[in-house]
Amino acid sequence: MKRVDDFRLRFGKNEYVPIMVGGMGVDISTSELALEAARLGGIGHISDAMVEDVSDRRFDTSFVKDKTKLYKFNINNSDKAVVQFDLGRLAEAQRLHVGATMDAKKGPGLIFVNCMEKLTMNGPRETLRVRLNAALDAGVDGITLSAGLHFGSFALIADHPRFRDAKLGIIVSSVRALQIFLRKNAKLNRLPDFIIVEGPLAGGHLGFGMDWADYDLHTITAEILAYLKAEQLDIPLIAAGGIFTGSDAVGFLEAGAAGVQVATRFTIANECGLPAKVKQEYVKATEDDIIVNGISPTGYPMRMLKSTPAIGAGIRPGCESYGYLLDATGNCAYINSYNREVAAHPNEKNIVVMDKTCLCTHMRNFNCWTCGHYTYRLKDTTHKKPDGDYQLLSAEHIFKDYQFSVNNEIALPEKEF
Repeated sequence: MKRVDDFRLRFGKNEYVPIMVGGMGVDISTSELALEAARLGGIGHISDAMVEDVSDRRFDTSFVKDKTKLYKFNINNSDKAVVQFDLGRLAEAQRLHVGATMDAKKGPGLIFVNCMEKLTMNGPRETLRVRLNAALDAGVDGITLSAGLHFGSFALIADHPRFRDAKLGIIVSSVRALQIFLRKNAKLNRLPDFIIVEGPLAGGHLGFGMDWADYDLHTITAEILAYLKAEQLDIPLIAAGGIFTGSDAVGFLEAGAAGVQVATRFTIANECGLPAKVKQEYVKATEDDIIVNGISPTGYPMRMLKSTPAIGAGIRPGCESYGYLLDATGNCAYINSYNREVAAHPNEKNIVVMDKTCLCTHMRNFNCWTCGHYTYRLKDTTHKKPDGDYQLLSAEHIFKDYQFSVNNEIALPEKEF
């Protein structure tokens, strides 16, 4: 009976435990969580989602406060086109977050940063260029391109001295998306170093429509592996989405995947950035508590707990402070929905918006409880305490359970009470 530890993820001459911890934003995949994965010989992700706010909380900077002050005059204006990010300050925040993480790295593993294309920030090309280049400046081991097709993202860093040195990868959910990405970037003569194939059971935003249940990670993985073989492309494939046990992971590794990306089980790790009370919401959830809806302004379906406070919350758009989802025209789907409801209920103090949510503000406040499909199984990985709460786990315990478990077994932690 094979274990994950019987396999290795290879980048050139270097080998790693074939476990990636996914990049959950906003600062849910903390530096501490990523550093543990790297210390244990795997790959950890941090996320650069809302990186200026993350920097303020971690390094006592004032990026959000200063931006709010600058655009205070526009707070009551429904038109947010004027709200822009200072690219120099954005680069500074990115270098702070990534650089501090890299400075703290110990062990044989790697640290990657997850960069979402859908963080359009009222300047999609310019802001993404800054984020990618600043991450490379700060010494990150690799970049995972997510939440978008990223047809032009490689070109944004092609002139960076680390363009061919850092590990660069893309998240896709179909063969077609991968084919188009490779074709669009062919002239750069630079293949991705890895491909993360994310299936329909993943947490947060999904690369599928509301017909997500019609798809299967095993099938998509097999299709992409066959395509890579036919094209003689030696690119490591990382399977992701719904891999809950070490045995689940071994199934993909035996089928030809070079590694797996996991995240859901780490949401109740001590090192995870979710507040303790929210972690308890996750571990107490039942299967019926988990839904996929369309409230994200990005247009992607999103999986979350149905009790998440973000659903129906009609708060005023916080673009002057955040504004990470403003498109190139300074618009956001939530702004449209909010303005519609305000116009329809001019005398209401508490506005309800059901079809979209102010994702920036709610993610910043940990009030958008995105989750993986198997979140309801978290209670099977730990102990229930006498007070009804569940014992949280160390990232090391979870990582090693993936690494060494067999027979779909889950190793419970030693009781702390």
